[in-house]
Amino acid sequence: MTEAANMENEIFELIAYGGNARSLAYEALEAAEDYDFNKADELLKQSQEELSHAHKTQTALIQRELNGKTIEKSLLLIHAQDHLMTAISEQKLIEHMIKLIKKFKKEGENQ
Repeated sequence: MTEAANMENEIFELIAYGGNARSLAYEALEAAEDYDFNKADELLKQSQEELSHAHKTQTALIQRELNGKTIEKSLLLIHAQDHLMTAISEQKLIEHMIKLIKKFKKEGENQ
């Protein structure tokens, strides 16, 4: 596989893993809205695993550039990075929202 083809595959990995993580996080939020916290926690775990895969790919790209290999900046690479960073941000926000839902449910049960 050529260097360019490998780079393109890594870019698409960032997009795919980021998209998967984001979708799983939203599924977790829906489960929490139904008070299915076990399912929500499992989906958040899966979301984090997807982000871990993306982070490994991202780190490999960064290390390649730090080691002197020129990485062509492209609109696709910028899109992939934007997609991943948005997924990370939304996943963290959803984690916090689920904590709040758990807290409000617990407080409602104690009243």
